[in-house]
Amino acid sequence: MAKTRSAAKQARASLRRRARNKSILSRLHTLEGKFLALVTAKKATEAAAAFRLISSALDKAAKSRVIHRNNANRKKSRLAARLKTMAPVTAPAAKA
Repeated sequence: MAKTRSAAKQARASLRRRARNKSILSRLHTLEGKFLALVTAKKATEAAAAFRLISSALDKAAKSRVIHRNNANRKKSRLAARLKTMAPVTAPAAKA
């Protein structure tokens, strides 16, 4: 139990921040799972839309310092690489 009023106030604020961070992280995990499921199912258009959603959510989480900015960028990069593997391979252009 907090001894001073300021410590008690800080403890309450800490609980509020913890609840907010937990909900944001849970949403990130959910979005990532949905994206990976779409990639596994080879649904390119839905996966692209899901990638935009998770990319935005990661940026917002990094902005509010729920996760570190480098962590968000690394996750976006790896998810983009997963999405890129689904893209149809185009034939190289013929040399003239």
